[in-house]
Amino acid sequence: MVSRAALGCLAVTASVLAHDAASFDPLAYVDPLIGATNGGNVFSGASLPYGMAKAVADTNSGSRQGGFTLDGSPVTGFSMMHDSGTGGSPSLGNFPLFAYTNCPDGDINRCAFPKKNRAAFGHFSNHSVSAKPGAFGITLKSGLRAEMTTSQHTALFKFTFPNFGADDEPAQPLILQDLSDLADTRQDNGTINVDPATGRITGSARFLPSFGTGNFVLHFCTDFAGGEILDSGIFVNSRASTDVHNLTISRSINGFPLPGGAFVRFNSAAEPILVRTAASFISVDRACEHAETEIPDFDFAAVSEAATEAWREKMKPIRVSTKGVNGSMLTNFYSGIYRTMINPQNYTGENPLWFGTEPYFDSFYCIWDLFRSQLPFLTITDPNAVTDMVRSMIDTYRNLGWLPDCRMSLNKGYTQGGSNADVVLADAFVKGLQGGINVRKSVLPWAARLTPRQWNDGYAAVVKDAEVEPYDWCCEGRGGLDSWKSLGYIPVQDFDFKGFGTMTRSISRTLEYAYNDFCISQIATGLGNQIDREKYIDSSGNWKNLFKPDQVSAWWNGSDTNFAGFFQPRYLNKTWGYQDPLNCSNLDAWSVCSLQNTGRETFESSIWEYGFFVPHDQATLISLYGGPAAFTTRLDYLHDRGITYIGNEPSFLTVFQYHYAGRPALSALRSHFYIPSSFRPTPDGLPGNDDSGAMGSFVAFAMMGLFPNPGQDVYLITPRFFEEVNITHPLTGKTARVRTIGFDAPEYERVFIQAATLDGARYTRSWVDHSFFTEGRELVLRLGRRRARSSGRRLVIKAVITTNPDSFTMADTKHVDPYKDANLETDVSSEQKIHDLSRFMTHCKFALMTTRDVASGYLVSRCMALAAQETGGIDLLFHTNTESGKTDDLAGDSHINIGFLTHSGEWASVSGTANVVTDRTLVKQHYGQHLRAWLGDLGDGVHDGSENDPRIGIIRVKMKTAHYSISHKTIIGQMAQMAQGVVTGKPAAVNKLREISEAEVEKWRASH
Repeated sequence: MVSRAALGCLAVTASVLAHDAASFDPLAYVDPLIGATNGGNVFSGASLPYGMAKAVADTNSGSRQGGFTLDGSPVTGFSMMHDSGTGGSPSLGNFPLFAYTNCPDGDINRCAFPKKNRAAFGHFSNHSVSAKPGAFGITLKSGLRAEMTTSQHTALFKFTFPNFGADDEPAQPLILQDLSDLADTRQDNGTINVDPATGRITGSARFLPSFGTGNFVLHFCTDFAGGEILDSGIFVNSRASTDVHNLTISRSINGFPLPGGAFVRFNSAAEPILVRTAASFISVDRACEHAETEIPDFDFAAVSEAATEAWREKMKPIRVSTKGVNGSMLTNFYSGIYRTMINPQNYTGENPLWFGTEPYFDSFYCIWDLFRSQLPFLTITDPNAVTDMVRSMIDTYRNLGWLPDCRMSLNKGYTQGGSNADVVLADAFVKGLQGGINVRKSVLPWAARLTPRQWNDGYAAVVKDAEVEPYDWCCEGRGGLDSWKSLGYIPVQDFDFKGFGTMTRSISRTLEYAYNDFCISQIATGLGNQIDREKYIDSSGNWKNLFKPDQVSAWWNGSDTNFAGFFQPRYLNKTWGYQDPLNCSNLDAWSVCSLQNTGRETFESSIWEYGFFVPHDQATLISLYGGPAAFTTRLDYLHDRGITYIGNEPSFLTVFQYHYAGRPALSALRSHFYIPSSFRPTPDGLPGNDDSGAMGSFVAFAMMGLFPNPGQDVYLITPRFFEEVNITHPLTGKTARVRTIGFDAPEYERVFIQAATLDGARYTRSWVDHSFFTEGRELVLRLGRRRARSSGRRLVIKAVITTNPDSFTMADTKHVDPYKDANLETDVSSEQKIHDLSRFMTHCKFALMTTRDVASGYLVSRCMALAAQETGGIDLLFHTNTESGKTDDLAGDSHINIGFLTHSGEWASVSGTANVVTDRTLVKQHYGQHLRAWLGDLGDGVHDGSENDPRIGIIRVKMKTAHYSISHKTIIGQMAQMAQGVVTGKPAAVNKLREISEAEVEKWRASH
């Protein structure tokens, strides 16, 4: 019974927590200037979440892809269209403004109009820059203060001028707007007009996208408020006139971009001058409509506050405890989240390519970068936005014939690897996104087997990627599909006459196509399309066709890395080519690794790093690399020797792939190493281009302690950087919570998980699924300084295993070495049996084994020992009719918990084995936790592992009867049939065992 006093305390506590939640402002920890130098290329200015209007000061830096930089480069303009974190050529920055306090002696031709000339007047101190979500400000050394904010399609600039110019003459501010962009790509026939009565400037121009084909036309509409107009006009090159108010201008003269634009001059600078400018891909009239509708009264404070509040609303689902945490960690975390919502951009209503009612998103720059963590992050924090993005991708397929892989400014971007929109759709599908996605039934021939349900067009789109080669696979779909289907890989120097693209990247394309096909199989499974499921599961294994077991890797000085087994290119005739596994690594300064025709067979990454890109079949990959221990050693080498580059997206999952080898503790160490060593909350704090927020999402996921394997319903658990993380799902309203016990920030010495509970029950998996967020579950992690035995659990699915003891009669049990001695009365060698059984067992977290004689016990225990050594840990319940069996191989192995149930029903232990539970009741209690999770279909009752727990009894019956009832000739035959779900037996207990086995093994097969 709870006393009134206790209830009062609970009420006060709840009130305090509610107050803390209400008062917590995540925007206090957002710094938009992170990544503003050192190649981060972020957009640091004012924007709404996914907004089209993005206002900032533009510099002439070589890293001006996002417009603004803090590297000492001067400002050349203030514009309202940008992308964020991109590489390659600068993007957008169309129709920039620039302002002068006056023109010397009042002569407009003494103002500098071309960008190159006006840069001399754009110097500033970094200390003068201010930035927060929704607003940006900067003071130039000329004394001009420029502030800016935005609505969805419109930017509002506020220019505050000194009272006097550099010549000590009274201010007569001049504000110009030109027809250029950041990369000077304007084509012929740009037009601009200025109304001498109102000062309104309108215009249009055609530009080129920064990383794609085609071109686009953008229109703008600019108005002024706050000052009396003195005069206006146009300029061409370095000369201007107040007598001319309309201009149509050519591209260039002798290749030099020809400057041109319009200006408005004001009588005084007594009040700040406000400039409202809007853009549209539709028309000038639409741009003016945006401006007048979105910002009708030039209220800078109101627009700025609304923009900031929009960000606060988007970021409020994630709340962390600040207890003991350095403020820089909080800034790193929330700034990363902020950057995930700058791009892609919502251009709904601004798509002139086709008419429709579906959402339209642009600036997928590129999906090769975004699918790994950014879009999965938004699936948790902003599922409505991701739903709209998926609908946009599917609608792009409907109207242009293909899903986008890279898209900017209404144009197709260059495909970097696979058709990775397939991964995005699969990730959304397996995580249950709906929201109006794809309710139309496709009539395309490759979708003939589809049922009239949601996702039909989406499924038809991903299937088309896999089955139909486009003419220009440079920018959509996949190339080399004839070879893919006939050979099972993309050959180097392929013969491809059906479509055309850069004939490189044969290894990385093969690996990515394989994963793309796995993602298609995920959707097929959900749609009940068994034929396609099996087809694409099969082709998802094509990655193995480029694995060369004897391929070695040596450093350029000739020293050996001491690793063998790497992917290598192959020709059409199936002979092997060669690429140095270290080419295109972080340490390779001379290879061409992008989309050039001279590029290598891996894109922006080495064979070493791509050697881990088999996200859907880590079990087989681990086996090919020699088992979990060898896999872990290879991962260590990749990171410790600097082969990987954490500033590029292929490295992300490698930080956490230790989970698959049963070493999640090492994932924890890696994530805590890279943050903050490579990701810091400073302008130079990013290790590479932010890539539209991809780097930000890596930081956010890693600091939350839950990292995705995209396209699969898996989030890998590591110790977070905060004592508590709360994530309120925007659709269900339920709050998922991760709490830690033993949290020790800011030292972060306790980064190893000792134990965990999920909703109060003991939890032994190293991952959670998406329902953790949608159902608002609670994960509690107990942390310590030492690696716990439980941290050796593999990311694997459960399986129930039984063996037939009659298959293992040995001539001389005492001296048999199953690795060397084939003296077994079976049809396969003992070595093969052990290999196959131990390999199967590496996929188990908890095994139920039953044997009848000592010989069987010896062989099975040997298999268990091998499996335990490879996995790093396995919970094992062993049943035999002898008191101890032959278990020397298990003695002293700290990876195994063993409880023996003898034929008489008594619990026994193994002498010398660490972590042995010898007491019968304690064993039941220990395994009762597992049995509760395992046997949820065995009936109701209190499942606490006690003597009266009915599930324990059922297990005992199973173990006592199973080995008398199952009859298979060999253990290999049994395991093969087990995998097919055909374990047979008459007793009811064995039938139940069969049902569980079928379900669990089927899960394992689907996941591996």
